[in-house]
Amino acid sequence: NTHNRPLASGKGSAYEGGIREPMIVKWPGVTAPASVCSEYLIIEDFFPTITEMAGIRNPQTVQPISGTGFVPLLKQPNRKGKEPARSLFWHYPNNWGAAGPGIGASSAIRKGDWKLIYFHLDNRFELYNIKEDIGEYKNSAKLQPEKVKELARELEDYLTSVDAQMPSYKKDGSKVPLPYAYLKSQHQ
Repeated sequence: NTHNRPLASGKGSAYEGGIREPMIVKWPGVTAPASVCSEYLIIEDFFPTITEMAGIRNPQTVQPISGTGFVPLLKQPNRKGKEPARSLFWHYPNNWGAAGPGIGASSAIRKGDWKLIYFHLDNRFELYNIKEDIGEYKNSAKLQPEKVKELARELEDYLTSVDAQMPSYKKDGSKVPLPYAYLKSQHQ
């Protein structure tokens, strides 16, 4: 796979090199030229943003809109700290073909500076403080068990709320447990 150093790994990976991408916006008369915004967003945010930009109010959709529009960031890119940080989620319940670091069935949550990745194949957790370790070299999961529990619970709550499909183990067909359920099963 490709690599996006100093970020870990690349396309298709749950590491920052696979999920963090730069974005360039040109909206004459609205977004100031050469402005910079470091707030993060996710692909689900594009639909509500584009409909707002197009002046469409209350679009009729087949499924619920899960993103948050980012027009305010386009109008005032340097508005850091004016909105509460939100958690972002990624869920890849299958292997899509490529091989490489962080690629494979996994679920992840980014909350503030912290990111937790739950790898489905071996029920492994990796925890990183992205602000301190942008290259994801130091897995802090064993050093920060309470942070792992906190993020695993929030990740599981999200996966449950969207009725996310979990993969099955090839050996016996049983479903991969949700992240917090797996942690609880290991401490019984």
